[in-house]
Amino acid sequence: MEKQKTILRTVTLKGVGIHTGNKVNITFKPAAADSGITFIRTDISPAPKIKAHVRALFSAPLDSISKFSRRSSIGSSDVQVQTVEHLMATLSSLGIDNIDVEIDSNEVCGLDGSALNFVEAIEKAGIQEQEKERYCFSVKEPICIQEGASSITILPDREFKISYTLDYNHPLIEAQFLEIAVNPKSFKTEISPARTFCLESEARQLQDQGLGLGANYENTLVVGDHGVVKNKLRFKNEFVRHKILDLIGDLYLAGCPIKGHVIALRSGHSLNLKVAQKIYEQRIKTQGVNSMDTNLDINEIMKIIPHREPFLFVDRITHLEKGRRAVGVKNVTINDYFFKGHFPGRPVMPGVIIVEAMAQVGGVMMLASEENKGKLAFFLSIDNVKFRKPVVPGDQLVLEVEAIKVKSKTAQVSGRALVGGKVVAEADFVCALVNG
Repeated sequence: MEKQKTILRTVTLKGVGIHTGNKVNITFKPAAADSGITFIRTDISPAPKIKAHVRALFSAPLDSISKFSRRSSIGSSDVQVQTVEHLMATLSSLGIDNIDVEIDSNEVCGLDGSALNFVEAIEKAGIQEQEKERYCFSVKEPICIQEGASSITILPDREFKISYTLDYNHPLIEAQFLEIAVNPKSFKTEISPARTFCLESEARQLQDQGLGLGANYENTLVVGDHGVVKNKLRFKNEFVRHKILDLIGDLYLAGCPIKGHVIALRSGHSLNLKVAQKIYEQRIKTQGVNSMDTNLDINEIMKIIPHREPFLFVDRITHLEKGRRAVGVKNVTINDYFFKGHFPGRPVMPGVIIVEAMAQVGGVMMLASEENKGKLAFFLSIDNVKFRKPVVPGDQLVLEVEAIKVKSKTAQVSGRALVGGKVVAEADFVCALVNG
């Protein structure tokens, strides 16, 4: 089995965000095994932490979706880290599982528009093997998503391989195809140098929309009627290579490395991220809890949170990163007391109890840490609540929560409830942490 990896020493880069134009310093620091990839906004006090995961994807408000397009971003409406895909592709391909990324602005620096400088920075920092085993998810069943003329299919395979077909409606960007097995060597030499690109006809329109404010002819390949403007291609098929670069980074937001053959046709960030979500859901459905996860039974849960029957809605904690993330399970049975009065002719678990169950898992996540031991967690607000499917007796409710923003006395938490790998409810809530 492969071991998890982090970096050996701290290294810093600085630059400008391609879309926002904001100056940014970004520092990579070693992180403990099982801690994952965490972005830390050091320009905000106290510095909020954002986990690099599909569960933390930033959803732009409907009236400003175009302003946040053409990139992958994580966080909330208050705190984001934008354009993470090039860095995520580097960490994925070099096998970095755990790293803290301190950043003093809202967008990762664009550098030369490729991932090459990130590769060089990680190599400069050195890569350190850790004691714990690395978890890699092998795709079990084919995954396929299509949006118009774009599609991505992932088939089971023994390695991570991408076959990408680019078909742009422009005479100078002819149909391009590339198939590549992704590993540290192939990524560094064949993929990481490929730069982001746009059509000259799009450039002014994009900047009018608030995009590409930090873009120039050096960090973006601008394709005009007669070729690339004020620059030269590094590869004849640099455009398809960059699309593969973006795809690698987006898929790493599924939360772990994967093995599978990815076949993509004209895909972009929106479709890439939907597939990353499908990978994550398949992992939950088919793989369940991996060997590195924690198991807390009902008695251990009651040592952490004060809830008791009949108002304890968590049977087991299957994964716990104290103060960061937790996954719990509630086995829904006909004997649960609320079914006696909630649609007794057709038993349905009350939505408010599903939200309460998510909050209880969030309570375990926050109150298990040493600094919060003995405290109580009270609701301050509940937002973005959505119920997508009824929960009925016989269902196993998987409750996933993640800390979005943590302060000394409050915690902002995002939660999802799943049955059979499909989301049935979700909510964001803020809790006050008070002495018991």
